[in-house]
Amino acid sequence: MIPIHLSEIATVVDGTLHGDDVVVAGPAYVDSRSPVPDGLFVAIVGERADGHAHAEGAHAVLGSRPTASPTVVVDDPVVALGLLARHLLDRLDTTVIALTGSQGKTGTKDYLAAVLRALTSDAAVVATSANNNNELGVPLTVLRADATTTHVVVEMGARGIGHIGYLCSIAPPRIAAVLNVGSAHVGEFGGRAAIAQAKGEIVEALPPDGIAVLNAEDPLVAAMAARTPARVLEFGKQADLSWRALELGPLGQPAFDLGYDGAWHRVSLQQSGMHQISNALAAAAMAIGAGFPAADVAAALSTAKAASPWRMEVTQRADGLTVINDSYNANPESMTAALEALSDILTVSGTTGRRRRGIAVLGEMKELGAEHDDGHRAVGRTVAGLGIDVLVVVGEPARGIATGATEVPGNTVAEVIVAAGRDEAVDWVRQNAGPEDVVLVKASRGAALELVAASILEETAQ
Repeated sequence: MIPIHLSEIATVVDGTLHGDDVVVAGPAYVDSRSPVPDGLFVAIVGERADGHAHAEGAHAVLGSRPTASPTVVVDDPVVALGLLARHLLDRLDTTVIALTGSQGKTGTKDYLAAVLRALTSDAAVVATSANNNNELGVPLTVLRADATTTHVVVEMGARGIGHIGYLCSIAPPRIAAVLNVGSAHVGEFGGRAAIAQAKGEIVEALPPDGIAVLNAEDPLVAAMAARTPARVLEFGKQADLSWRALELGPLGQPAFDLGYDGAWHRVSLQQSGMHQISNALAAAAMAIGAGFPAADVAAALSTAKAASPWRMEVTQRADGLTVINDSYNANPESMTAALEALSDILTVSGTTGRRRRGIAVLGEMKELGAEHDDGHRAVGRTVAGLGIDVLVVVGEPARGIATGATEVPGNTVAEVIVAAGRDEAVDWVRQNAGPEDVVLVKASRGAALELVAASILEETAQ
């Protein structure tokens, strides 16, 4: 953060200063358990905890009532945090790059941040950590920037119309991307058209000399070209940024030629899954839009490592069992992508003469609303269609996945198990999975299947 007196913060956010007028030089933070030296503690009153009760010892506080530490008191600390972020961002010479989508946001953000850091420096790039992409996460990200920052990469999520528009008022993008419009949070929005309306707010916020990066293969996204005054750069199989000459590595890592402006550049990704191609293309389009040569971008993508946990995280147990932990979140589209990655790994390994068995451990996809039952049954049909050997469904709310798998004519799933909960699922895998097997673990965050993946990896060879 740019150093700023607490009295100036009070003026910017229309607050009242209580206590000493200290200088805030460190970033803002909301977790009192991880204080930042010289930082600004934002005291939030939540359902379970009141941040003001943990403000003692903080260098400075932004809250809704005075504390023992120097405090700027406002009506709403979250709104005030956004105002402060915009104020300090306006003082910086930095390019804001924002992205949104129903799935792939974090993976794409990680690719883009890795490319920008490789082509500038680690210190020059600030990017959203984890998926802190809401009205708290976006200003917290922006407030990590300082005079040395050249690029701020901001992931933006939405749970309703107007949310992304508000986030763009905090961090106005120069370059913005929409990855896709899927079924994530469809229960809250009421339908994909409403999701598209909300996601498109990000390109409406662009200036005329900005760049809108759009997925040419998603009709709802491609149509957003009419909603922005900016130049449009599309990515897809046949678009401004395209790909060809696919090869898959032993763990399903895609290698391909990236095409732009008549030239082709080889990319060899280190992450598993064909869906990584779209993520990488979107990241490349944003980086090229920021002025970096396509050849350099392709080379940087090939060195990018996974930066966020529980997203297609591939680990091999000591006895050879492979676990794909993709448990951070799930919807029908991301489930399909992960299952296709599992199928690809089995196919590639089959060419080596080894017979590997695929086991899909799947839990509930939340926030699907009226599409809950159909969405789960569709995932089950995908499991059967891909010929996954074993399906382990975790929990009664996800039973529709098992139903979908067994209702497919000529079903090739050798075994379908419905486990009552995580412990039962882990027990089945421990007792039945062998060293040559590949286990995919995936569900919505609320199902906490990362605990299943961790337990499987802790199991020693039988």
